[in-house]
Amino acid sequence: MAVAIRRIVPEDWAAARDQRLEALADPAAPVAFLDTLEVASARPDQFWIDRARNGASGESRFQLLAEDEGRLVGTVAVLAQEAGERDYFGAVVEERRAVLIGVYVSPAARGAGVLDSLVESACGWAREQGFDRIELDVHADNPRARAAYARLGFALTGHEAETALGRELQMARAL
Repeated sequence: MAVAIRRIVPEDWAAARDQRLEALADPAAPVAFLDTLEVASARPDQFWIDRARNGASGESRFQLLAEDEGRLVGTVAVLAQEAGERDYFGAVVEERRAVLIGVYVSPAARGAGVLDSLVESACGWAREQGFDRIELDVHADNPRARAAYARLGFALTGHEAETALGRELQMARAL
C-alpha cells in the first residue's frame, strides 16, 4: 500500500464527508466518535464544506487525509485549544493544548502503517505550532484504540471525563 498523507483541501469536502460517514458506520463508532451516523447523514453540504475549509486553512484545526491511489483510507485532525475555551465535552480548557480527534483508518488499510503515518504527521504539525505534547480522549470501552495509541507512545494521564457515552480516558504523548 503506497499511502500519501496530506492536508485536506476545501475541494475534498465530499470525499471527506463520505469517509466520515464510513467511520460512523464502523462497529466501533459508538465508543470512538462523539457523533452518530444518523446525525452526520442529515447535515447539509455546507456543514461539510465549512469543515473541510477549516481543516485546510484554520490555525485552530488541522486535518490530514491518508490517500491510496486516489482513495481516502484514513484521516485525523488536531484541535489547538486555548486556555479558557470549552472543549468538546463542555469543560473549560485549563491550558493551551493540542488534541488529536476524529482518528479513522478504513478496515482494508488497517495494519499497513496508515495510523502511524497520520499520527506522526499530526504530531509534526502540533510541534510546529509550539506544543510540547499532544492529547487525545479514548473511550474506556475501546481497548483496540487504547492499545494502538499506547503503541504510538501515548500514555494515560489519569484524567477522565464522564460523558453521555460513558467514561473517556485522556492519553498524552510528548512531542
